[in-house]
Amino acid sequence: MPFAPFVSVNHHGQSILLGAGFISNEDTDTFAWLFQTWLQCIDGIAPKAIITDQDKAMKNAIAIVFPTTRHRFCIWHVLKKVPEKLGSYDSYKTEMKSALMKSVYDSQSVEEFEISWDQLITTYNLHKNAWLQSLYAKHEHWVPAFLKDYFWVGMSTTQRSESMNAFFDGYVHVKTNPKEFVNQFDNALKKKFENGNVANFHPFSVTTPCISRSPIDKRFQELYTNSKFKEVQQQVTGMIDMNPKLHKSDGAVKTYLVKDEVHLEEFTKLVTYSVDFSEEDSSAECSYGLF
Repeated sequence: MPFAPFVSVNHHGQSILLGAGFISNEDTDTFAWLFQTWLQCIDGIAPKAIITDQDKAMKNAIAIVFPTTRHRFCIWHVLKKVPEKLGSYDSYKTEMKSALMKSVYDSQSVEEFEISWDQLITTYNLHKNAWLQSLYAKHEHWVPAFLKDYFWVGMSTTQRSESMNAFFDGYVHVKTNPKEFVNQFDNALKKKFENGNVANFHPFSVTTPCISRSPIDKRFQELYTNSKFKEVQQQVTGMIDMNPKLHKSDGAVKTYLVKDEVHLEEFTKLVTYSVDFSEEDSSAECSYGLF
């Protein structure tokens, strides 16, 4: 019987369980019942965003129960099929794979993605590839460039849900009966709650020091938990050597270009971001859209 957890992330960056249920099957009606029941448990306040795999029945149920919720597909589940679907092409290992990944991950805007995707399809004669056609038809659900309008807490995959399943492995197994499951489920949640309490107490006993005398750094220290403050500090440190250059002016809005080195597992690449700064209200919008 499938176990369906609802997993989120707290202010320490830890996975937290918002609810869970057993379902008899995985059709649209069953998922709709699950979502409606969970919605009742959280006072009818639907999530602003949700990440799932590409299950069609789940997608339909989300559209019915959470019509205003932004639904995102786990990008790992989408792209893990690339070798299977495109590996038979001669140019896959030499050029095609990197071109596909560049189109998906390096496109900073919808327009950039559309252009690079069209070039990919044309260059490698992929017009008749049914799998790529189906992916493109759902691109607003998984391509990062289409999802920057929402805050995803740094998540783009269902990894936290899967890690939560792994967390229960030490408490339940395939032969656990319903009565035993309830008891072990409670024990697992107690352990999770204890871990959260430790994280909540830690900031009061140990404070992560600022890395500069900047009042901004000090303000971040006051606002964020230790774990999140360390993440923000990494971004602040990375900005020190950047040299924004004015690209164009349009009235009170000035556009700057910022070059940054992105370090990946195998190599480092240079990426250029654009930042629009409004002198009227001192607001800024970056093409990266990390926060």
